[in-house]
Amino acid sequence: MKLHDLKPAPGSRKERRRVGRGIAAGQGKTAGRGTKGQKARAGGTIPAWFEGGQTPLHQRIPKLRGFVNKFKIDYEVVNIGDIARLVELGELEPGDMPGTKAAKGKSAPITVNQEILRAAGLVRRLDRPMKILGGGELSTALFVVADAFSGSARSKIEAAGGTVSVLEVPGEKRAAMGVEDGEGAPSGGEAPTASAPTEAPEAAEAPAAPEAGEAEAATAEKKARGRAKAADAVATDAGADEAADEAPAEARPKARKPRAKPEADA
Repeated sequence: MKLHDLKPAPGSRKERRRVGRGIAAGQGKTAGRGTKGQKARAGGTIPAWFEGGQTPLHQRIPKLRGFVNKFKIDYEVVNIGDIARLVELGELEPGDMPGTKAAKGKSAPITVNQEILRAAGLVRRLDRPMKILGGGELSTALFVVADAFSGSARSKIEAAGGTVSVLEVPGEKRAAMGVEDGEGAPSGGEAPTASAPTEAPEAAEAPAAPEAGEAEAATAEKKARGRAKAADAVATDAGADEAADEAPAEARPKARKPRAKPEADA
């Protein structure tokens, strides 16, 4: 076998259809384009969105109306009835009240938050705030923590002996707990001060620092003195000039005459 004997596998390659090569070829004369019409002409392509001249669909439908509220908050919504159903199924169980004995039979209210409901399958996402709605009935005491509550949901939870806790995000800077107005002193009382020793060695008393008002007054007085000295100097110069003008001509200094340059010998 030689290189010119190599051929592709049968059926792997298909020859190009040669149109317009006579009637015997099967695609002669109109070359498969039909008889006349826009599609039979050269360059007669029609865009996919063309509808024959009628008003196209994207012009028939109404335009966007209204506006989009960029301040809208998308909540993960949970109804009270769905939480009650989980309690009945045993998905949410109460725990022991901390600091009490088991003999008393006291139990803590069932805690419900977004993470717990996410594990139970009632909430899909954790990156959105959660809102509790009042759909359904509730007969179990719950401690519900959420970002928002409807009025009916709040009243039903409290009527069943439960408690509502709203998560709030502060919109402004606040002082740390136990600190007033961002200062270092705790809010409970004055800042503790170090007590001085009972028997301190005698030391020379340092002069008290001048107060802010006294310092400003001293600066203003110093500036006034400088202005007065400058005014006296100007007045002295002006008086000297006037005295020189009023003096007799004999007392005035004589101006020197310029010397004549010797003429160069020719």
